[in-house]
Amino acid sequence: MHKPCIIFFDIDGTLIDMEKKRITERTLDALRRLQQNGILLAVATGRSPLIVPRFDGVEFDVFLTYNGSYCYDRRGDIFASPIPPQDVQTLIQNAAALGRPVSVAGRTQLLSNGTDDDLTAYYAIGGRAPVISDKFDEVSRGEVFQLLMGCRESDWPAILKGTSGAKIAAWWDRAVDIIPISGGKGAGIRKVLAYYGLTPEDAMAFGDGNNDIEMFQAVGHSVAMGNASADLKAIASEVCGTCAEDGIYHYCKENGLI
Repeated sequence: MHKPCIIFFDIDGTLIDMEKKRITERTLDALRRLQQNGILLAVATGRSPLIVPRFDGVEFDVFLTYNGSYCYDRRGDIFASPIPPQDVQTLIQNAAALGRPVSVAGRTQLLSNGTDDDLTAYYAIGGRAPVISDKFDEVSRGEVFQLLMGCRESDWPAILKGTSGAKIAAWWDRAVDIIPISGGKGAGIRKVLAYYGLTPEDAMAFGDGNNDIEMFQAVGHSVAMGNASADLKAIASEVCGTCAEDGIYHYCKENGLI
């Protein structure tokens, strides 16, 4: 296996155990040692920049947030692709017609026009609660990189009805992230690789959810967690142990990356 120059990591279910809600000491050790060995570390997540976790002793080099719609490194923005403003308003109206509140995600704010059990539970995965604000309308008319809402897969056509610049990225069965059609983790990775002058063969990724499929398609080598979805495992180069079993650490050690 070609030694990667950059590794992209999903967060929830990959770096962070979904049940224990924390990163293991061995996974942290792997991240530190990968970085010491000159490999760039990138997070690729559906999360907002506001709720990307900080890990002890590890400073990530690159951030793909909002499923790749907003990517940046320590120097500044690499790629920013908001949802078309008209589509944002249509999506909010479509959600209201389903009786569903939504959150809109700007560059620095993540605000909701209400909440329900599914949306509250979705936020809780990241250790947060929805912020219901009277500034919601104002933020929704600015740059919006993602909308979050509780729903079921059968609602997806009704959610996207009348839009042309948005798509759904889902990794949980009770809620969705709605992102620009030009977004997605794969699109974000291609922009990051071009920015750093790297090829897909220079890149590797670890993930566990269906919103990681595009990420796996954009890198030369992909590793699905043992707890990953069947769809993701089917297209992965390899499968490692689960998050709880320190799958990343053991994979990196066995393959001479640390």
